[in-house]
Amino acid sequence: MIGAPSSPVDTLLENSLRDVGIPPRPAILDRIAGEMHKDEPDFKRLSAIICADVSLSASLIKTTNSPFFGFRSRVRSVSEALMVLGLDVASRAIAGIILRKVLPDAPHLERFWDASARIARLSGWLALHLANGKLRPDDAYTFGLFRDCGIPILLKRFPGYAGVLSEANADDQRSFTAVEDAHLPTNHAMVGCLLAQSWWLPDETCLAIRHHHDVAVIGIPATSPLLSSPHLIAIAQLAEHLVQRYSGLSHTSEWPKLGAACLRLLDLSEAGIEDIYAEAVAVMAAED
Repeated sequence: MIGAPSSPVDTLLENSLRDVGIPPRPAILDRIAGEMHKDEPDFKRLSAIICADVSLSASLIKTTNSPFFGFRSRVRSVSEALMVLGLDVASRAIAGIILRKVLPDAPHLERFWDASARIARLSGWLALHLANGKLRPDDAYTFGLFRDCGIPILLKRFPGYAGVLSEANADDQRSFTAVEDAHLPTNHAMVGCLLAQSWWLPDETCLAIRHHHDVAVIGIPATSPLLSSPHLIAIAQLAEHLVQRYSGLSHTSEWPKLGAACLRLLDLSEAGIEDIYAEAVAVMAAED
C-alpha cells in the first residue's frame, strides 16, 4: 500500500537520508508561506523581496507569460505576476526557478536541466489538451521540474552513480528505481520526494515524484487517495517521450515500460500521439 508523505516509514527514511545532501528549503518560500497564512497577504512586500533578485523576478515574469498557463494578457511586473498566479501557484513557480540554483550543477548536467525544463513546459501544455480538467497546467509544470531533481543530488553524493544511471536508462525490464535500489541505499525518486516535501510542494506532487517509475500507480483508479498523481506521472512521461523524439537525445527505456499505461489513463491511442506530436513540435520549436 502506498503511504502518505507523512507516514512513519517516510520519517524513518528521511532520518536515514540526511547525509544524502538534500538542500534546505529556500528562505523566500518561508516568507511566501507566512504571507499566505495571513488574512491580508502583503503582495507589495513580497514583490519587493522578489524584485531584489533580478534573475528571480525576470524568471517569474517569463514563467507567468509561458503558453502553458494560458493567460490571454501578458504580465509586465512581479506584482502583476503574483496577482495573476496567486501565492500558492507563485510559490511553486518560484521553487522551480530556484531549484537549479541550489542543486549541484556542472557542465555535464546542462542537457539534464534543459531537458527537465522542456519536459516541464510541455507537461503544462499537455495538461491543457489531455487532462480533461483533471490536472492544472501549473501542477503539471511543477511536477515536470521536480520529477527528477533527485538525480543531481545522487550524482554529487555517490561517485559511482553515473554508471548506475546509465544502467537504469538502458534496462528494459526492471523499473528504473529497482536498478538504483540494487546499487544504492536509496533512489532518485525517494530523494526527490523528500526534497519536495521539505519545500512544501503539494502532497500529490510529492507522491507522484516518489512513484513516477511505478507502472502500477499509473493504473490506480481516480477514487484513490492519490487523486491527480497518476495523471501527473502520465502527462510528464508522455512529455518526456515527445521531447526525446523531437530532440533525438537522452533516450531511455521508460516509454516501452510505462507508455501503454499512460495512454490508457489519458484515453489516447498511438495514432492520437501522432496528432499531439505534430502540435507539440510547433510548441517546442517556438522555444528553440
